[in-house]
Order: sequence, then C-alpha cells, then structure tokens
Amino acid sequence: MSLADRISDFIASLKEWYHGLYHGMIEHPAFELIEKEAEDTDDLFLLACFTDALGVPSPVSYYTSELLPFMAEEFGQWERRMWDRGSLIERKGEQYHF
Repeated sequence: MSLADRISDFIASLKEWYHGLYHGMIEHPAFELIEKEAEDTDDLFLLACFTDALGVPSPVSYYTSELLPFMAEEFGQWERRMWDRGSLIERKGEQYHF
C-alpha cells in the first residue's frame, strides 16, 4: 500500500467520523424536534376533526365524519396517543428540557 493510498484511506475514515459526529450533535436532535412538531400538528388536526371521539361535542362532526374512512389507520393510533399523553404543556416542556 502506497503512501497516497494510506492518506486517502485516512481522509475517508476522517470524513466518516466527522459525518457521524455532525449527525449525532446537530442533525439527529433537529430531526427529532421536527418529527415531534409534525406529530403535534397532526394530533391537533385530528383533534379539531374528531373531538367528539374524546367526549367533547363538536358542531362540525357531521362534516368531519366524512374524513374518517381516509384516516381510519391513523385514528386508532391517535386516540391511544391522546389518552396516554399527559398534557400538551408537558410535551412541549420535554422538547425544550424544562
């Protein structure tokens, strides 16, 4: 193995190490926050559409019930998340380490 090959191998391993460090310190926490925020937004949309499923009467439930066949897979998961989760304030506090 020549010196040029060893140097290129070292640079490749250094790039791989740097990418792992960057991903662990910057990319992954950002992705995590974006995913949680998207989940919260999705939960709020489903809550606005199907509040009667949680016992809160909604005057527009007649119109939003038409969406149920399209969101049937998400509905069960959403309902479990809404019952298991504490409060929205707790969730946001977790995100920002309070």
